Amino acid sequence: MAFTIGDMSKATATKIETIRYYEKIGLLPKPARTTSNYRDYGQAELGRLSFIRRARDLGFSLDQVRALLSISGDRSCDCAGIDAIAKEHLLEVDRKLADLAALRKELKAVIDSCDGGIVADCRIIEALGPASPS
Repeated sequence: MAFTIGDMSKATATKIETIRYYEKIGLLPKPARTTSNYRDYGQAELGRLSFIRRARDLGFSLDQVRALLSISGDRSCDCAGIDAIAKEHLLEVDRKLADLAALRKELKAVIDSCDGGIVADCRIIEALGPASPS
């Protein structure tokens, strides 16, 4: 079955510009062309783009996606490399969650310090303003 770039875009909810970019950086192979010079994709490319899209949705970097694709190309290969990439990504997710929790705590404290009133006395505006020189 043949797919146009528009078909690929719709099937994977990926912008056409992004598909072209993935081709440019080598995540997707350059597609065959029709006699009218339109891109002509097959089921394999659709599957690969779906994989890329899902990995990106999960927050994997382009370099991590490239590595996952490279390792997954050899189906008999040990999956230790894939596990290592996933574990590295999980550590990054945990770091981001800790940063967000700290941010939430700080923001909540600023909000809780506000007693209402007028903007001139607003503790939130004061907290967001420049730090006073020591």
